[in-house]
Amino acid sequence: MENEIKLTKLASCAGCGAKVGAGTLTEILDKLPTLHDPRLIVGFDKSDDASVYIINDELALVQTLDFFPPIVDDPYMFGQIAATNALSDIYAMGGEPKLAMNIMCVTKQMSKDTIYAILRGGYEKAFEAGAIITGGHTIEDIEPKYGLSVSGFVHPQKVLKNSTAREGDVLILTKPLGIGILTTAAKADMVEPSVLNRVYEQMATLNKTARDIMVKYDIHSCTDITGFALIGHSYEMAQGSNLTVHLDSHSVPFIPEAYALAEMGMIPAGAYRNRDYAEQGVTVSKNVSVAMQDIMYDPQTSGGLLMAVNEKDATRLFNELKDSIEHVAIIGHVTKRGQSGIVID
Repeated sequence: MENEIKLTKLASCAGCGAKVGAGTLTEILDKLPTLHDPRLIVGFDKSDDASVYIINDELALVQTLDFFPPIVDDPYMFGQIAATNALSDIYAMGGEPKLAMNIMCVTKQMSKDTIYAILRGGYEKAFEAGAIITGGHTIEDIEPKYGLSVSGFVHPQKVLKNSTAREGDVLILTKPLGIGILTTAAKADMVEPSVLNRVYEQMATLNKTARDIMVKYDIHSCTDITGFALIGHSYEMAQGSNLTVHLDSHSVPFIPEAYALAEMGMIPAGAYRNRDYAEQGVTVSKNVSVAMQDIMYDPQTSGGLLMAVNEKDATRLFNELKDSIEHVAIIGHVTKRGQSGIVID
């Protein structure tokens, strides 16, 4: 496989940075007809991470789909990251993934070994999550893409939505930001291999541990931070909950090397789409640097969970998460609705 074209050279964009802008999606989806079913308790009306359909009083089905072009050149790692990212949507709803199906686009330049390595990465991450890949669909395309359609289960009374935060909640984030900036800079060979290896390892880390810990506490709302960035996903939480989300820029974790690159202007196109979507609802203090704002608008691939937890449980939850997750941080709180959906200090 050494002589093959690098996977990232076969794609015009990478990872969750390939997502269509949130504003564009909202405009399109608002015009689509849809059936009403009282058993569907989460659909696309709140821009949530997955759909949830009640099967009975004890069981609800959680479904999601996520795929994207390569964000790394190593096919095995690409498969791991893409699968981890797709599985994360189930965790963000408080669920457990159980079944998955492959979604794959291959190019004529890709060898059978490369295709196998991508699939092996996905299968191994699904196995780690306790989910079974039962099949899938593969087509030829001009760009490679891979991901999963995932089904999971959750108790109907324990579903976590991105639109149900409450006044007084504390916000906890489980992975540092900066993925989009670093992978953009990597295309220009501006990132040390050791740093990239840490980035890849972070993207391939399941949110399973974070989910398993958080469901023991009084969590009111949750989402995972992916293509719409910390600000975009926080803005959706604020809008859906009709509250204001306050983010403490000094507490937001980020990969240290991303800051200098942001100052140099190594910003992915997706960050500008995120800014266009949310900026009108964001108030920023004068002491927050432009580079830090760019990090908070940076599209993440396979990012962490953002939890809105009851204030009385926040310290205990944070301490338990900290024992297992290196970069977890308390990054803000939720108040009654003010003039802005997001306030950054």
